[in-house]
Amino acid sequence: MLDPVSVTAGRRLVGRDNELRSLFRHLDEVGSRGRAIGLLGEPGIGKSALQGEVLEQARTLGFTVLHARGSQSETHLPFAGLHQALRPVLPRVDELPATQRAALLACFAMSDSVEVNPFFAYLAALELLVDSSRQAPVLLSLDDLHWMDRPSIDAFAFVCRRIASERVIVLCAARPESLPFTDANTIEWTNLDGIDEAASAVLLEGRAPHLPPAVRDRVLRQARGNPLALIEFAGALESGRYAWTELDDDLPMTTRLERAFATRAEHLGPAVRAVLTVAAVDDGDDINDVLAAAEILHGAPLDRVTAQPAFEHGLLIVDGDQYRIAHPLVGSALRQATPPTRRQEAHAALAHVLARHPDRAVWHRASSVSGRDERIAAELEQAAGSARRRGAIASAATWLERAAALSPDPRAQAARLLSAAELAYELGRFNHVEQLKAQVNATTLRHRDRSRLAWLDGVFHDGSTGEPAEVRHLVDSARQATSANDVDLAVRLLVGAARRVWWRDPGELLRHEIIRAAREVTLPAGDPRLLAIYALTGFPEHAPIVLEQLALWPADADGQPDLAGLLGIAAFCTGDFHRAITFLSTPVQELRAQGRMSLLAEALAIRSWAEIYLGVFDAASSADEAMRLADETGQSSWAATARIAVALIDAVGRGWDTRHTLLSEAELVALRTPNAASSLLAGVQLARGIAELGANRHEQAYGELHRVFVPTDPAFQRVQQVWTLSYLADAAVRTGRHAEARSVLASVEQVANASTGSTIALEYARAVLADQDLAEPLFRAAMAGASGQLPWHQARVELAYGSWLRRQRRVVESRAPLRAARATFDALGARTWARQADQELRATGERGWQPRSNPRESLSPQETQIAELAARGLSNREIGERLFLSHRTVGSHLYRMFPKLGIASRHELAAALSMQSPD
Repeated sequence: MLDPVSVTAGRRLVGRDNELRSLFRHLDEVGSRGRAIGLLGEPGIGKSALQGEVLEQARTLGFTVLHARGSQSETHLPFAGLHQALRPVLPRVDELPATQRAALLACFAMSDSVEVNPFFAYLAALELLVDSSRQAPVLLSLDDLHWMDRPSIDAFAFVCRRIASERVIVLCAARPESLPFTDANTIEWTNLDGIDEAASAVLLEGRAPHLPPAVRDRVLRQARGNPLALIEFAGALESGRYAWTELDDDLPMTTRLERAFATRAEHLGPAVRAVLTVAAVDDGDDINDVLAAAEILHGAPLDRVTAQPAFEHGLLIVDGDQYRIAHPLVGSALRQATPPTRRQEAHAALAHVLARHPDRAVWHRASSVSGRDERIAAELEQAAGSARRRGAIASAATWLERAAALSPDPRAQAARLLSAAELAYELGRFNHVEQLKAQVNATTLRHRDRSRLAWLDGVFHDGSTGEPAEVRHLVDSARQATSANDVDLAVRLLVGAARRVWWRDPGELLRHEIIRAAREVTLPAGDPRLLAIYALTGFPEHAPIVLEQLALWPADADGQPDLAGLLGIAAFCTGDFHRAITFLSTPVQELRAQGRMSLLAEALAIRSWAEIYLGVFDAASSADEAMRLADETGQSSWAATARIAVALIDAVGRGWDTRHTLLSEAELVALRTPNAASSLLAGVQLARGIAELGANRHEQAYGELHRVFVPTDPAFQRVQQVWTLSYLADAAVRTGRHAEARSVLASVEQVANASTGSTIALEYARAVLADQDLAEPLFRAAMAGASGQLPWHQARVELAYGSWLRRQRRVVESRAPLRAARATFDALGARTWARQADQELRATGERGWQPRSNPRESLSPQETQIAELAARGLSNREIGERLFLSHRTVGSHLYRMFPKLGIASRHELAAALSMQSPD
């Protein structure tokens, strides 16, 4: 156990007892849970020193310790940080599944793979850490995370989200102004302040005991508890290198520290300064490369002995053939103190030495020139292509921007900026895209690049506005592309415009313009892109065409998952939910196998709503995973779409009041995302209305649901109102609003089509809202109609019919449909609705029903997903690869769920799930 009084006794660290005690406790608790911890603080505050103490303690406790440090010079090198961290465990890579092994090695340019998906590489990194933790717990230390390359940061974020069940701790350090992980679920950040006055005095006395009292007080006052400042200011003043004015309080702390470090190098010889100059701009860690480049820069032979003063003065630290700059501020100070021409010469020397590393060499060549250079720009563009194939999309975008900056031809510059913007779009970094587009707008564009820019203007169905002027611009650009015989671009632009129309209606005239522009493109009648455009624009007269053409396509779209996805969207938007689920299941399988998490999240989110509209309320099927993946990939609108689905499923199963957390989060996204407002808000209102209906709060339910049908309301959505109609009818009957609801029904009948979704809604609403003498045949028609094979919708008709019979005083006849409805709701886990049916039965005089117990309901959606895959015979590793989890996490989930299901092994899963799942 730790010393409760002082964990720093006998250690180098002063004034950090509380912080170390907390961090050491996490080490002690690693057997019960893994965690990701982050330290935030200004330069010199002691983040690295704290990490160092934790690393030593971890080694003492028998941890496997892995360490990586970010460098300002390495931020452009894809996966440099990840490789640095995993290097000690890379010999275990052959134990990984082939897909993961190939992905990880390709990221490190250690295989012949041409292209790779980064998420499998991330999963490989996780599995290496988890497999290592079987022998000893693992501490992964990431210092200066804010300066690591973006692909490595994304990989570490992926790992951090998945170690709660592992014997793995990730300890990060970063500056607060450069927070690398933006979502709250990735890491627990702790702000690190300066040490207190007493600890500052102890530290200063130990490092500079002979300072005069006045100087000592000045250092204490200026350092403000910053340990590095205490040491450096004292050393500088004690040596006489600083005048009082040079430690002016008005200067930022970072500037004063950099000046203190710069003075260390001022008095060193030219050869040593050459070594320091090269080290300051180097993007590697090989001391031999630095010495070789410094020799070129210096113009005379030099070796480690010559460079020794750099180590003795604490500016560089060397370990074998590896080196690092002692502190990031040292590197910053050295770069600022070096004239630009000298820095360029250092880059040129490194480019020569690093000829065996083409990508690094070209980056240094680019930094060695002061003007534009097409040859180097082309090499950078080629390197960007290599980075992209390795899954380092963020790095590829950086290389393209650098290539653009070096392009002499403005048109080539614009093309490269557009390529960078397209990559930024793939990453979901919409603000960055807008910045790049602003640069492109000021340049001369080739015809095709104008079309590319137009596509970027229109592609943001998740994050841009749906203003009519912008949609019209897309249509105009599509027509220009059509005139230039660029069919693919024209259709991409029109699909983008149609997506915006779905999220928020820009008006009927503009929707007609989209259709006319689509007809001007030469496409077959059954082209999935054309069908998606028809469906997204929502004209009732096009629905029969879409439904007819969808019926001609096989379920897998002839083995083309991208086309299957478009067919799924077309089916969903026309209300053909059976086909939507079928078509979307193909890309879900393919996208999962390819590790394309962003598109997988979108497909799952759409499929979850198709399931809901058919009455399949199972968060484990699509909605929960869509929410988690969309959160992870930063797709706020799709994450909100999935959140609403999960909340609605909760409303049917358990019921809740109107302040469901997920629903509130989704509504906030809708209000912040103008183009998605109406579609998302319509879903929010449906979820709230269903929750109110389940709680027998019919007045509130009507108010929530009616908003979807009011054209001036932000929640109005032309197509979704059709699928909301039946629930509005329920609320209307219970609040005496028959006439008002019949008027809504009549207007909906004008826009409805012959799809399953529309037919179910119309058959139900007509029966529920009918006059007394017409109701019974309509109820019987509804029970025999489209809802007949859908348990949820059939039970709703039976509940409504049984209730109507009871109100007609046909009590005995009412019991059969009410019993059937209660049994179905109970089997579906729709507790609130089962209770409503039971209340109706009790009103007939029938008593004695008890809801059945279903252990399956105690499982989380992710546990349910894991259990179903395990029941199908998949191994833990296979399940983990499908769900982007470590195999040990899968095993932990299974171990915890067995008691919940009343079983002892995975061999019993299939029977347990079969017995407890509804027909």
